[in-house]
Amino acid sequence: MDVRESTVQKMNNNTQNIQQDEYRKINLSERIGYGLGDFAQNLVFGTVGGFLALYLTTVNAIGTAAAGFIFLFVRIVNVFWDPMVGTYVDRHTFKNGKYRPWLVIAGIPLVILAAMLFAPIPAIRGSVTVAFITYFLLDLVYSVVNIPYGSLNASLTRDPESIAKITTTRMMLANIANLLVYTLFPMFVQMAAPKDRSMKDTGFFGLKIKMGTYTDPTAGNAWFWVYMVYMVLGAVALFLCYRLTKEHVVATAEQSAKVRTFDLFIELRNNKPLVILGIFFMLAFTFMFFMNTVNGFFNQYTVHHSDWMGAIGLIASIPGIAFPVFWPRLRKIFGKKGFFHLFLGMFVVGEILTWVWSLEGMHDSLWLAYVSTFIKQWGLTSATGFMWALVPEIVSYGEMKSGKRNAAIINAIMGLFFKIGFTLGGAVPLWFLAAYGFNGNADKPTAIALSGINITAIWIPAALAIVSMIVMALYPLSDKDVEDINKKLDASRAEVKAAE
Repeated sequence: MDVRESTVQKMNNNTQNIQQDEYRKINLSERIGYGLGDFAQNLVFGTVGGFLALYLTTVNAIGTAAAGFIFLFVRIVNVFWDPMVGTYVDRHTFKNGKYRPWLVIAGIPLVILAAMLFAPIPAIRGSVTVAFITYFLLDLVYSVVNIPYGSLNASLTRDPESIAKITTTRMMLANIANLLVYTLFPMFVQMAAPKDRSMKDTGFFGLKIKMGTYTDPTAGNAWFWVYMVYMVLGAVALFLCYRLTKEHVVATAEQSAKVRTFDLFIELRNNKPLVILGIFFMLAFTFMFFMNTVNGFFNQYTVHHSDWMGAIGLIASIPGIAFPVFWPRLRKIFGKKGFFHLFLGMFVVGEILTWVWSLEGMHDSLWLAYVSTFIKQWGLTSATGFMWALVPEIVSYGEMKSGKRNAAIINAIMGLFFKIGFTLGGAVPLWFLAAYGFNGNADKPTAIALSGINITAIWIPAALAIVSMIVMALYPLSDKDVEDINKKLDASRAEVKAAE
């Protein structure tokens, strides 16, 4: 056998080895392990995104505009911070992996800082400075957990079927966390709140529970201790994510050594699918957090049924827990883009039904609250959940274009788009409410303030969902494109190993 034949044989063997390792099927325990990372982060940041604004402006007595400023400033810092985190993560490898160790290293301070946001300390109540510093530190640490975690997704396997199953499993666990956050968290806090305690209808088959007012300053201890339980659960879930996963598709030492922060701009310039998906991420998280930020205000002041939040949240959680198993099949039926258009359209329909619920004479229509929420959340969780399945193919596309597997930098970019959306969805609604004259310390909001709540909870999210549909229509990578990209990467890696 001559040298050329030997080299070809080595390349063929290397290609087979790569396919056995990098295209391996992911078993159920590892899929659950990875999904527990989403479960943990949703407990932390889902609660922050859904309830911190309400807590700060009512229980903690911070002005609405000031709270909006806190969210905005921290996100501006992320523009500089996240690329540095992504670069550092891509350049360094621990004995136990490149991405997994960060779940423990940064996970512990993450849950501690998150709990401190709701600390009921009288001396710091109403302090914009303390709230700002705590939230600022929390957000910095969150990036050090979230960016490696997102990168880990593209490191588990390159098998498309397994990637779809990973996405399905992680979204089911993420939505179980959402059940704990949006359904049970406000119910638990109201059950522990001391003021105006009385038996109230939860909206769940006539179930009545003794609940108090959770927007009163006396509810500070209730918020803190319920959230502390959530943080303990989050810490355990992050540890299990670290223990149950294993990295198989990672950059070589040579690729890692070449990583530079400037690669972020190269990816943005050369990776068109990344830019389009990033814009989609930004819009999706903007309308998601627009809705989540104002949801508590809407239930408290527009329809006057904060006591129903637990039951409505339970209905909202069903699609995200029970239906992700159908995503791969629906994707095959409707196609990649059709999948997103279907469910974003469903979200818009749900928002229109929510508007009907907000009309005078319809507030006590529990069936309408259930139907509108179910349709809206089915669309929302499907569209914003399945979009994560596209990130690994973007990482592979970037590797084909640049020769570098910048998984953390790409996830940092996606994180920036996510945080821009989170910022707009968290800060702008509060400024809208302030502009419409909302006062969290007033006994009753004005008619103009109620209009501001409805605009931010219903019409702006619906409009942004329609824009998101247009953006997704521009996404360029087909399934055939992804298959071709993987074949080219297989050949390239086999060639590198044959030359070693």
